[in-house]
Amino acid sequence: MKQVQIGKWQLGGGDLFLLAGPCVIESYDRILMIGREIKGICERLGVPYIFKASFDKANRTSFGSFRGPGLEKGLAILQRVKEELQVPVVSDIHTEAQIAPAAEVLDVLQIPAFLCRQTDLVYGAGLTGKTVNVKKGQFLAPDDMQNVVNKIREAGNENIMLTERGCSFGYHNLVVDMRSLAIMRRFGYPVVFDGTHSVQLPGGAGTSTAGQREFIPYLTRAAVATGVDGLFMEVHDNPEEALSDGSNMLYLDQLEALLRDLLDIHAIAHRGGR
Repeated sequence: MKQVQIGKWQLGGGDLFLLAGPCVIESYDRILMIGREIKGICERLGVPYIFKASFDKANRTSFGSFRGPGLEKGLAILQRVKEELQVPVVSDIHTEAQIAPAAEVLDVLQIPAFLCRQTDLVYGAGLTGKTVNVKKGQFLAPDDMQNVVNKIREAGNENIMLTERGCSFGYHNLVVDMRSLAIMRRFGYPVVFDGTHSVQLPGGAGTSTAGQREFIPYLTRAAVATGVDGLFMEVHDNPEEALSDGSNMLYLDQLEALLRDLLDIHAIAHRGGR
Protein backbone atom coordinates (compact mmCIF):
# COMPACT_ATOMS: atom_id res chain seq x y z
CA MET A 1 0.00 0.00 0.00
CA LYS A 2 1.44 3.34 -1.07
CA GLN A 3 1.22 6.06 1.55
CA VAL A 4 0.32 9.69 0.92
CA GLN A 5 1.71 12.66 2.82
CA ILE A 6 -1.00 15.13 3.85
CA GLY A 7 0.13 17.83 6.23
CA LYS A 8 2.04 16.11 9.02
CA TRP A 9 0.26 12.81 8.39
CA GLN A 10 1.57 9.82 6.46
CA LEU A 11 -1.69 8.12 5.52
CA GLY A 12 -2.30 4.59 4.31
CA GLY A 13 0.07 2.93 6.74
CA GLY A 14 -2.52 1.31 8.99
CA ASP A 15 -4.05 4.11 11.04
CA LEU A 16 -7.65 4.98 10.24
CA PHE A 17 -7.94 8.63 9.14
CA LEU A 18 -10.89 10.98 8.77
CA LEU A 19 -11.99 13.57 6.23
CA ALA A 20 -14.90 15.41 7.80
CA GLY A 21 -16.78 18.68 8.06
CA PRO A 22 -19.98 20.27 6.80
CA CYS A 23 -21.13 19.69 3.24
CA VAL A 24 -20.68 23.30 2.15
CA ILE A 25 -19.22 26.50 3.57
CA GLU A 26 -22.16 28.26 5.21
CA SER A 27 -20.21 30.84 7.22
CA TYR A 28 -16.67 31.10 8.55
CA ASP A 29 -17.76 31.03 12.20
CA ARG A 30 -19.93 27.94 11.79
CA ILE A 31 -17.47 25.82 9.86
CA LEU A 32 -14.67 26.86 12.21
CA MET A 33 -16.73 25.73 15.19
CA ILE A 34 -17.53 22.40 13.55
CA GLY A 35 -13.93 21.88 12.50
CA ARG A 36 -12.63 22.73 15.96
CA GLU A 37 -14.99 20.22 17.58
CA ILE A 38 -14.03 17.46 15.14
CA LYS A 39 -10.34 18.19 15.60
CA GLY A 40 -10.75 17.87 19.37
CA ILE A 41 -12.47 14.51 18.97
CA CYS A 42 -9.78 13.24 16.62
CA GLU A 43 -6.99 14.38 18.93
CA ARG A 44 -8.59 12.52 21.83
CA LEU A 45 -8.86 9.36 19.75
CA GLY A 46 -5.54 9.66 17.90
CA VAL A 47 -7.20 9.90 14.47
CA PRO A 48 -5.46 11.91 11.71
CA TYR A 49 -7.93 14.61 10.63
CA ILE A 50 -8.47 16.51 7.37
CA PHE A 51 -11.10 19.27 7.36
CA LYS A 52 -13.69 19.15 4.58
CA ALA A 53 -16.12 21.76 3.27
CA SER A 54 -17.06 22.65 -0.30
CA PHE A 55 -16.54 26.18 -1.62
CA ASP A 56 -18.98 25.41 -4.44
CA LYS A 57 -21.57 22.66 -4.86
CA ALA A 58 -21.82 22.69 -8.62
CA ASN A 59 -23.99 19.59 -8.95
CA ARG A 60 -27.03 20.59 -6.89
CA THR A 61 -30.38 19.07 -7.82
CA SER A 62 -32.12 22.36 -8.67
CA PHE A 63 -30.93 25.70 -10.01
CA GLY A 64 -32.01 27.60 -6.90
CA SER A 65 -30.17 25.38 -4.40
CA PHE A 66 -27.48 26.97 -2.24
CA ARG A 67 -24.04 26.38 -3.74
CA GLY A 68 -21.69 28.08 -1.30
CA PRO A 69 -19.55 31.23 -1.42
CA GLY A 70 -17.73 30.36 -4.63
CA LEU A 71 -14.09 29.89 -5.54
CA GLU A 72 -12.36 33.08 -4.41
CA LYS A 73 -14.26 33.75 -1.19
CA GLY A 74 -14.51 30.05 -0.35
CA LEU A 75 -10.79 29.42 -0.70
CA ALA A 76 -10.05 32.46 1.46
CA ILE A 77 -12.30 31.00 4.18
CA LEU A 78 -10.67 27.59 3.91
CA GLN A 79 -7.24 29.21 4.21
CA ARG A 80 -8.34 30.88 7.45
CA VAL A 81 -9.70 27.60 8.82
CA LYS A 82 -6.48 25.83 7.85
CA GLU A 83 -4.37 28.40 9.68
CA GLU A 84 -6.64 28.63 12.72
CA LEU A 85 -7.01 24.89 13.28
CA GLN A 86 -3.63 23.84 11.91
CA VAL A 87 -5.15 20.95 9.96
CA PRO A 88 -5.03 20.00 6.26
CA VAL A 89 -8.08 20.89 4.16
CA VAL A 90 -9.90 19.24 1.27
CA SER A 91 -12.58 20.56 -1.08
CA ASP A 92 -14.12 19.67 -4.44
CA ILE A 93 -12.95 21.06 -7.75
CA HIS A 94 -15.27 21.04 -10.74
CA THR A 95 -13.44 22.72 -13.61
CA GLU A 96 -9.89 22.95 -14.94
CA ALA A 97 -9.89 26.68 -14.18
CA GLN A 98 -10.31 25.92 -10.48
CA ILE A 99 -7.28 23.64 -10.23
CA ALA A 100 -4.47 26.17 -9.90
CA PRO A 101 -6.06 28.50 -7.33
CA ALA A 102 -7.42 25.54 -5.35
CA ALA A 103 -3.99 23.90 -5.23
CA GLU A 104 -2.57 27.03 -3.59
CA VAL A 105 -4.80 26.44 -0.54
CA LEU A 106 -5.99 22.85 -0.47
CA ASP A 107 -3.89 19.93 0.74
CA VAL A 108 -6.19 17.49 -1.06
CA LEU A 109 -7.96 18.14 -4.35
CA GLN A 110 -11.20 16.17 -4.49
CA ILE A 111 -12.78 15.04 -7.74
CA PRO A 112 -16.57 14.68 -7.33
CA ALA A 113 -18.13 11.36 -8.30
CA PHE A 114 -19.98 12.72 -11.33
CA LEU A 115 -16.67 14.09 -12.71
CA CYS A 116 -14.39 11.13 -12.06
CA ARG A 117 -14.14 10.33 -15.80
CA GLN A 118 -13.32 13.91 -16.86
CA THR A 119 -9.82 13.25 -18.15
CA ASP A 120 -8.58 16.84 -18.29
CA LEU A 121 -9.82 17.58 -14.79
CA VAL A 122 -8.33 14.42 -13.27
CA TYR A 123 -5.05 14.74 -15.16
CA GLY A 124 -4.79 18.47 -14.38
CA ALA A 125 -5.30 17.80 -10.68
CA GLY A 126 -2.56 15.19 -10.87
CA LEU A 127 -0.15 17.68 -12.42
CA THR A 128 -0.25 19.80 -9.25
CA GLY A 129 1.49 17.09 -7.26
CA LYS A 130 -1.11 17.46 -4.52
CA THR A 131 -2.93 14.44 -3.17
CA VAL A 132 -5.95 13.76 -5.37
CA ASN A 133 -8.99 12.07 -3.82
CA VAL A 134 -11.31 10.71 -6.49
CA LYS A 135 -14.82 9.68 -5.60
CA LYS A 136 -15.94 6.65 -7.59
CA GLY A 137 -18.87 7.53 -9.80
CA GLN A 138 -22.26 6.10 -8.91
CA PHE A 139 -22.25 4.65 -12.42
CA LEU A 140 -18.84 2.92 -12.33
CA ALA A 141 -17.71 -0.56 -11.40
CA PRO A 142 -14.80 -0.53 -8.94
CA ASP A 143 -12.49 -2.09 -11.55
CA ASP A 144 -13.03 0.96 -13.75
CA MET A 145 -11.27 3.15 -11.20
CA GLN A 146 -7.97 1.65 -12.35
CA ASN A 147 -8.31 3.84 -15.44
CA VAL A 148 -8.78 6.90 -13.24
CA VAL A 149 -5.69 5.99 -11.23
CA ASN A 150 -3.70 5.64 -14.45
CA LYS A 151 -4.70 9.15 -15.57
CA ILE A 152 -3.25 10.63 -12.38
CA ARG A 153 -0.13 8.50 -12.67
CA GLU A 154 0.34 9.74 -16.23
CA ALA A 155 0.71 13.18 -14.64
CA GLY A 156 3.60 11.83 -12.58
CA ASN A 157 1.62 11.81 -9.36
CA GLU A 158 1.39 8.86 -6.97
CA ASN A 159 -0.47 10.78 -4.25
CA ILE A 160 -3.84 9.18 -4.86
CA MET A 161 -6.84 8.22 -2.76
CA LEU A 162 -10.05 6.56 -3.97
CA THR A 163 -13.42 6.97 -2.29
CA GLU A 164 -16.47 4.71 -2.42
CA ARG A 165 -19.80 6.52 -2.09
CA GLY A 166 -22.36 4.00 -3.31
CA CYS A 167 -23.78 2.94 -6.67
CA SER A 168 -27.07 3.89 -8.29
CA PHE A 169 -29.69 1.23 -7.75
CA GLY A 170 -32.86 2.08 -9.58
CA TYR A 171 -34.30 5.55 -9.11
CA HIS A 172 -33.45 7.77 -6.12
CA ASN A 173 -31.45 5.08 -4.36
CA LEU A 174 -27.85 4.06 -3.71
CA VAL A 175 -26.41 0.80 -2.47
CA VAL A 176 -22.88 -0.03 -1.34
CA ASP A 177 -21.16 -3.17 -2.57
CA MET A 178 -18.50 -3.78 0.07
CA ARG A 179 -16.51 -5.81 -2.45
CA SER A 180 -15.60 -2.53 -4.14
CA LEU A 181 -13.45 -1.54 -1.17
CA ALA A 182 -11.31 -4.65 -1.48
CA ILE A 183 -11.15 -4.36 -5.26
CA MET A 184 -9.97 -0.75 -5.22
CA ARG A 185 -7.41 -1.43 -2.49
CA ARG A 186 -5.74 -3.88 -4.91
CA PHE A 187 -4.64 -0.86 -6.95
CA GLY A 188 -2.23 -0.06 -4.12
CA TYR A 189 -3.55 3.31 -2.92
CA PRO A 190 -5.50 4.30 0.20
CA VAL A 191 -9.24 3.71 -0.05
CA VAL A 192 -11.79 5.85 1.77
CA PHE A 193 -15.41 5.08 2.53
CA ASP A 194 -17.90 7.94 2.34
CA GLY A 195 -20.41 7.05 5.02
CA THR A 196 -22.74 10.00 4.50
CA HIS A 197 -23.16 10.33 0.72
CA SER A 198 -23.72 6.57 0.63
CA VAL A 199 -27.03 7.07 2.44
CA GLN A 200 -28.32 9.69 0.02
CA LEU A 201 -31.54 9.30 -1.92
CA PRO A 202 -30.49 11.35 -4.98
CA GLY A 203 -33.26 13.70 -6.05
CA GLY A 204 -35.52 11.91 -3.61
CA ALA A 205 -37.12 15.13 -2.34
CA GLY A 206 -38.06 16.42 -5.79
CA THR A 207 -35.98 19.61 -5.93
CA SER A 208 -33.34 18.32 -3.53
CA THR A 209 -31.63 15.14 -2.44
CA ALA A 210 -33.05 13.21 0.49
CA GLY A 211 -31.17 10.88 2.79
CA GLN A 212 -31.30 8.24 5.50
CA ARG A 213 -28.73 9.27 8.08
CA GLU A 214 -29.89 6.55 10.47
CA PHE A 215 -27.95 4.06 8.34
CA ILE A 216 -24.59 5.86 8.58
CA PRO A 217 -23.38 3.79 11.57
CA TYR A 218 -24.32 0.49 9.91
CA LEU A 219 -22.56 1.19 6.64
CA THR A 220 -19.44 2.69 8.20
CA ARG A 221 -19.07 -0.26 10.57
CA ALA A 222 -19.40 -2.68 7.66
CA ALA A 223 -16.86 -0.74 5.60
CA VAL A 224 -14.29 -0.61 8.39
CA ALA A 225 -14.78 -4.34 9.04
CA THR A 226 -14.23 -4.99 5.33
CA GLY A 227 -11.04 -2.97 5.41
CA VAL A 228 -10.58 0.70 4.52
CA ASP A 229 -7.83 3.21 5.15
CA GLY A 230 -9.95 6.27 5.80
CA LEU A 231 -13.45 7.58 6.33
CA PHE A 232 -15.26 10.54 4.80
CA MET A 233 -18.20 11.94 6.71
CA GLU A 234 -20.13 15.17 6.41
CA VAL A 235 -20.92 16.43 9.90
CA HIS A 236 -23.06 19.31 11.15
CA ASP A 237 -24.11 20.60 14.56
CA ASN A 238 -27.73 20.88 13.37
CA PRO A 239 -28.33 19.11 10.04
CA GLU A 240 -31.93 20.38 9.92
CA GLU A 241 -30.51 23.88 9.44
CA ALA A 242 -27.88 22.82 6.91
CA LEU A 243 -27.99 24.52 3.53
CA SER A 244 -26.93 21.38 1.64
CA ASP A 245 -27.26 17.62 2.23
CA GLY A 246 -28.72 18.03 5.69
CA SER A 247 -30.73 14.81 5.49
CA ASN A 248 -27.63 12.66 5.10
CA MET A 249 -25.21 14.48 7.43
CA LEU A 250 -24.18 13.07 10.79
CA TYR A 251 -24.96 15.01 13.95
CA LEU A 252 -21.76 16.43 15.41
CA ASP A 253 -22.63 15.16 18.88
CA GLN A 254 -22.82 11.59 17.55
CA LEU A 255 -19.40 11.55 15.92
CA GLU A 256 -17.17 10.64 18.86
CA ALA A 257 -19.13 7.58 19.94
CA LEU A 258 -19.28 6.31 16.37
CA LEU A 259 -15.56 6.83 15.84
CA ARG A 260 -14.79 4.91 19.03
CA ASP A 261 -16.78 1.96 17.70
CA LEU A 262 -15.09 2.20 14.32
CA LEU A 263 -11.60 2.26 15.83
CA ASP A 264 -12.38 -0.92 17.77
CA ILE A 265 -13.57 -2.61 14.59
CA HIS A 266 -10.56 -1.31 12.67
CA ALA A 267 -8.16 -2.77 15.23
CA ILE A 268 -9.72 -6.21 14.76
CA ALA A 269 -9.81 -5.94 10.96
CA HIS A 270 -6.22 -4.71 10.80
CA ARG A 271 -5.03 -7.63 12.91
CA GLY A 272 -6.60 -9.83 10.29
CA GLY A 273 -4.34 -8.31 7.63
CA ARG A 274 -7.08 -6.56 5.67
